[in-house]
Amino acid sequence: MFIFENLFSAIAEVLHLFLTLYIYVVIARAVISWFSVNPSNQFVQFIHRTTEPPLVLIRKYVPNIAGLDVSPLILIFAIIFADRFLVGTLSQMATY
Repeated sequence: MFIFENLFSAIAEVLHLFLTLYIYVVIARAVISWFSVNPSNQFVQFIHRTTEPPLVLIRKYVPNIAGLDVSPLILIFAIIFADRFLVGTLSQMATY
């Protein structure tokens, strides 16, 4: 049924776009942490609000390595894994 194929294909594409954009937000969070920026800036607050919950969860289980916070890197790897797995699965479902 072409309707479900198109539905799964569209969901896969939107999910891929969302996860890719979120990776860029996490990268922006890491880069912003290297500089002294105004914490009252709305852009900085948005990035902080959208990335802090998963980063806090990762920080509970993964300590800093030599004083370096590796939680953004782990989050990016998890997002890439989810992207490949979920988008790949939805794309395959669209072809059947």
